[in-house]
Amino acid sequence: MSGFAEPIPLSLYVHLPWCVRKCPYCDFNSHAAKGDLPETEYVAALLADLEAELPRVWGRRIESVFIGGGTPSLFSAAALGDLLDGLRARLPLRPDVEITLEANPGTFEQARFADYRGLGINRLSIGVQSFDDDALRRLGRIHGADEARRAAEIAHAAGFEDFNLDLMFGLPGQDLAAARRDIDAALALAPTHLSYYQLTLEPNTLFHHDPPALPDEDLIAAMQQAAQTRLAEAGFAQYEVSAYARPGMRCRHNLNYWRFGDYLGIGAGAHGKLTDPASGSVERHWKLRQPAQYMAAARAGDAAGGRDTVAPAELPFEFMLNALRLREGFDLALFEARTGLPRNCIEDTLNEALGRTLVEREGERVRPSALGWNFLNDLTALFLP
Repeated sequence: MSGFAEPIPLSLYVHLPWCVRKCPYCDFNSHAAKGDLPETEYVAALLADLEAELPRVWGRRIESVFIGGGTPSLFSAAALGDLLDGLRARLPLRPDVEITLEANPGTFEQARFADYRGLGINRLSIGVQSFDDDALRRLGRIHGADEARRAAEIAHAAGFEDFNLDLMFGLPGQDLAAARRDIDAALALAPTHLSYYQLTLEPNTLFHHDPPALPDEDLIAAMQQAAQTRLAEAGFAQYEVSAYARPGMRCRHNLNYWRFGDYLGIGAGAHGKLTDPASGSVERHWKLRQPAQYMAAARAGDAAGGRDTVAPAELPFEFMLNALRLREGFDLALFEARTGLPRNCIEDTLNEALGRTLVEREGERVRPSALGWNFLNDLTALFLP
């Protein structure tokens, strides 16, 4: 071990697990809401969960907060206000902290956008997925294209200068022209950030058990290439596999993940990663998944579903799994700072990747080559212990 020479940035992830209806492709820890949400009880559980975790993060400043789900915008502004007040009372937040809230385009949620902005939430991530009504129905979404457009308009009007749109491609029945129309429709709404990711059939989802017919690999590749070209023309840089942003508008919270920073996870099923420089250990933690079980355990003082220390031999792969998703790659000094390992422990593997033209190296900077970008799984697998 070379040790940790500098503080590791710390973010906070908060999970609100309820949604109106579970989408057939979704493998996140989300649960269809039945009746009124237990907002007061759940916010109290989140703050109790945070209290139990505080000794692990004493004195560390929070760089960003991400409230994800589920559909967090189902929560009232009053409940989210109580949550944010509780966070601020317990944790030091940087003055310009990025606070992101995931939202759905439904009319019910849109009505709350201005209130959310008034709470200090300064970034929205709106789950549009498509602007094609037929595609949305096939995906099991509860909103239509008009609601998606209206949500973006209301986000602008509410003062959100920074908001992301989630779009998917490779949808059932989608052709290249339809994928291009989705990109153009998104750009017309003037977002600052776009998450553009391929629909995959994940285990334990309805689509996995009853798979729809999806476009073939060549068509999917053509969709991705068309999106990259069109977004570049519109001034969006692809800085990560699925992330595009206008200059200066990259998501700071997600960048912290990809740069192997630390993040504390609270909420049902939330995951986190924390480094202890004193012991030289990196620990992953996760919380109980079922909301009722989570709330009861949090009240009792321990909502952990488990904790696991990452073995030093696994740290290079864990780091590369994140950092090589970035177009810019990483500096070798960052590898040392975030893993506590000396760079010479990866020299042989880097040389192998260079020999196979999967990476490019310029001084201290290592980045995926065009070939490595297209075969990212093969590249990261080289670093498996």
